[in-house]
Amino acid sequence: MKKSAILNWIFSIGFVIQLLFSRDWMFHGEGTLWYALQPLLASVLIIFRPTLIKSMSGIFMISLLIASGCLATLNSVHSAEPGTLSWGIWLYVVTLLGLIWQVMGLWSGVDTRLNKKTAVAINLLVPVLFGGMLLYLWEMFTVGFKVPQVLLPPPSLIGIAFANSLEILWADFQQTFMKAVLAGFFLGSGSGFVVAVLVDKIPFLQRGLLPLGNLASALPIVGVAPIMVMWFGFDWQSKAAVVMMMTFFPMLVNTLTGLKSTGRMELDLMRSYAADYWQMLIKVRLPNALPFIFNALKINSTLALIGAIVAEFFGTPIVGMGFRISTEIGRMNVDVVWASITVAALSGSLFYALLAFLERQFTGWHPSFRVS
Repeated sequence: MKKSAILNWIFSIGFVIQLLFSRDWMFHGEGTLWYALQPLLASVLIIFRPTLIKSMSGIFMISLLIASGCLATLNSVHSAEPGTLSWGIWLYVVTLLGLIWQVMGLWSGVDTRLNKKTAVAINLLVPVLFGGMLLYLWEMFTVGFKVPQVLLPPPSLIGIAFANSLEILWADFQQTFMKAVLAGFFLGSGSGFVVAVLVDKIPFLQRGLLPLGNLASALPIVGVAPIMVMWFGFDWQSKAAVVMMMTFFPMLVNTLTGLKSTGRMELDLMRSYAADYWQMLIKVRLPNALPFIFNALKINSTLALIGAIVAEFFGTPIVGMGFRISTEIGRMNVDVVWASITVAALSGSLFYALLAFLERQFTGWHPSFRVS
């Protein structure tokens, strides 16, 4: 018997045992019991209809059945009185997680080489499913075990705080990301690129400037931020200055490495055409350096957001993600703190995804993007 078949038999037995020995479903109505039975149906279908999991429609149907089980457990833990949850529901959760893990493997194994749109959808779906599983575990753990909200609020409470604070969070996003992060990111990355070209053109700068750049990159942000506030004031300009310092050196080093990655044969060919330095730079060396430049941009996208938020802890107007986190944690509004963290995580992830998309558009010829 195959390993997957054995696992599905274990999942099915686990569902049956907990449904027989747990009364949690009965306490919350027949609708909850019906939702709880559907993952068992999914497991049975995988065992007795193995051809079902070979099609995307079959995997999608099984995923919906499993999602129903997740809703049933969430409804039970939210409706239960303290101390009334039995061990059966936790056995159900463990069994359900095993089935979720197997279904994510099925989605990952779908052949998408012949359909680009399907490939994009699957590449988005698998991380979403994995993230949903983590949120499900988080909600079950915090609500089921009555974890104090000051220590770790459940995702549902964070979602409510997010919805109730949209105006405040939007103002914080504009102050931190749209102003400080973007300004510092473009200034730091742009200046790092220009200096890298100058260092490549003027050799003595490499020995004199690179050690100083390395020293500047090692400066602690908690020491630099108060100085930048004194120099540029409490508004976003001081945070942009901190971000600029953090993003300058990665771009400088990566661009220099990329410019030196051009092969000798390409350079000799350009010299045979009597090309000067700038012609070789624009037509050969910069295109070869693009993967390194985009690598620096992706690194800087995370450094910029971290730098701006940390810098806001050392003086800012009454707006900004860093200000919101430091203020609300003092008021013990942990749900609002997590809502601000969510905004920061989403904005940073989307910014990184945008840069990754642009990288694929401009460096699709690179071996790392070739489809095997």
